[in-house]
Amino acid sequence: MKFASSSAETEPTSQTTISDDSKSGRGMSTMPRVVKRKLQKLRPIVEYNKRGKGIGQTHSEMQYYIGVLARSRVPLMDMKWSQIPKDIKEQIWEAVDMAFVVGQGGKNSVLASAAKKWKDFKSTLTRHYILPYTNDREKLSQPSETYKFIEKAQWDAFVASRLSKDFESVHSQHAQIREKLEYNHRLSRKGYAGLEDQLEETMPGVEIDQSTLWKRARQDKHGNIPDPKVTEKAKLIDELQKQVSEGKVSVYGSNDVLTMALGPEHPGRVRGVGAGISPMQYFNLPKPQRMSFDDRLKESLRVLLQEETKEMEAKAREEALRMEARTKQLVEAEREHFLSQLSQLIPNFDPSMLKSRISQSPKNPMSDKASCSGGDVRSLHFEDDTAKNGKHQEEKNEEKKDEEKE
Repeated sequence: MKFASSSAETEPTSQTTISDDSKSGRGMSTMPRVVKRKLQKLRPIVEYNKRGKGIGQTHSEMQYYIGVLARSRVPLMDMKWSQIPKDIKEQIWEAVDMAFVVGQGGKNSVLASAAKKWKDFKSTLTRHYILPYTNDREKLSQPSETYKFIEKAQWDAFVASRLSKDFESVHSQHAQIREKLEYNHRLSRKGYAGLEDQLEETMPGVEIDQSTLWKRARQDKHGNIPDPKVTEKAKLIDELQKQVSEGKVSVYGSNDVLTMALGPEHPGRVRGVGAGISPMQYFNLPKPQRMSFDDRLKESLRVLLQEETKEMEAKAREEALRMEARTKQLVEAEREHFLSQLSQLIPNFDPSMLKSRISQSPKNPMSDKASCSGGDVRSLHFEDDTAKNGKHQEEKNEEKKDEEKE
């Protein structure tokens, strides 16, 4: 697991445990590792595949953490994600960004994941804790012990919305849509991106295309396909793949093996790669561009490092300014001491003359001293000697006059 240090302050963390929203009822889910790393200011780096989908252990941990945040921080209300206040969404993003390095464009993907997990959470509550007990008001009076963090007022309002006639109509429509779905996958939380990453490790050198992912996503843990309809399509895919390898069938763009086997996909979607990948992204991008997501991740890490470097440089500049100010104070104190000594050594010494000369070269105080101890001081000695010589000559003249008088 790769880490990047974080200079951000650690946000307050709660010891509240949040339930996992799985169907199998795995029980309470906590994130002690994430909390511990945040206290240590460590941010693991989320890895991505060539199509920009998150993979690996760090990505899985991040998804768990997003689920915890979506369930615990977003109010349990009968509304759409677009109606949730922006400050709540911003809190979720900041919490995730503080715990993980998610790369460029990470905010949109994190909030999209939070939206889906919040929606799935409400669906889980509706299907498992409300609709089965429509005739048991006692059961509906309190949220389940598994989700005891839900406030009573929010729970009562949510139950009332789920028992309304309007919701009954919407729920019926969705049930009819689900019945029309065929070829349901058996993927775990790792999704198509995790499956592709796993296959690339176990099948090195083999190109993992949509059709291969689609088949593997519908196999059980023993490699069998329980659904007869899926089995039939899997055999057709195998036959088409064989014909492509033999050159009997050509594939180009979206007209690939999976489309030949299942028929045209809904516009704007791509089968067998997971959500968030458009046909333009998958089919029409040149190979080098499709492989460049790692470069974008490296760029985001470079930007992060650059920001930390700028912060260190700013601190260094502040320290340099403090040192410069301190140096100036020391130089000024030394200058005053030097002038004081000169005043004691030379009678009638005027410090203003040296001060003006010294102030002309503030960048090199040592050269100032040399100047003072050199030419300026010699000049002072010369003037003093001249004065003495003049006085001595006057005395001689006076003595000569006295002798002439005598």
